[in-house]
Amino acid sequence: MGHKVHPKIFRIGTVYGWDSKWISQKKYPEFLRQDILIKEFLKKICKEAGIGAIQIERNIKEVTITLLVARPGVIIGRGGAGAEDLRKKVLKQFFTKDKINVKLNIQEVAQPNLSAPIILQGMIDEIEKRMPFRRVLKQAIEKVRRAGGLGVKVCVAGRLNGAEIARTEKLSSGTIPLQNLRAEIDYFGDTAHTIYGAIGIKVWIYKGEVFSAKSGSASGGNKN
Repeated sequence: MGHKVHPKIFRIGTVYGWDSKWISQKKYPEFLRQDILIKEFLKKICKEAGIGAIQIERNIKEVTITLLVARPGVIIGRGGAGAEDLRKKVLKQFFTKDKINVKLNIQEVAQPNLSAPIILQGMIDEIEKRMPFRRVLKQAIEKVRRAGGLGVKVCVAGRLNGAEIARTEKLSSGTIPLQNLRAEIDYFGDTAHTIYGAIGIKVWIYKGEVFSAKSGSASGGNKN
């Protein structure tokens, strides 16, 4: 049997910090469920913006949501009207009963082609448009290599190109040191829904080694 560990969770505290920051004893299950629903809601609405990460911070009277996206202009709109509308939607959907102020910060991802969630979303869009999966894999790897990634691995599984028997295909370039805790490896997995069924996709991106702990950041740090 394989004993697989989530590459990002494995490095919490050394390379990565938590995406959700709050402390609660009595309301822990409620806050956890709410965080998951908020992230699913934002990913659905802001899909075209290319979401790299969603960070949530809470205190007694305020919830701060930070969106790291590839195309912030899609959300912000003219004069920030789009961002304000999105903030009101989140407030109405999740915090109508609570007297809590919601803040929404939108930040641009410095290198979208080194973000596993953004690369994976592009792959999902192409596979759902019935593009050949091998071309999709090669294009994703080429994007990461051009952006300066030291290693990349992509994996797809399911009824590829409509085949009757499901199978798994992998393609990689460079190195992916999964057992090195200093290695900054961005990982994400999701599903493409096609007329033949679900296609599972996973992306690993190796950015280099980090020698100083990151305080609550999803990206960055000092590299050798």
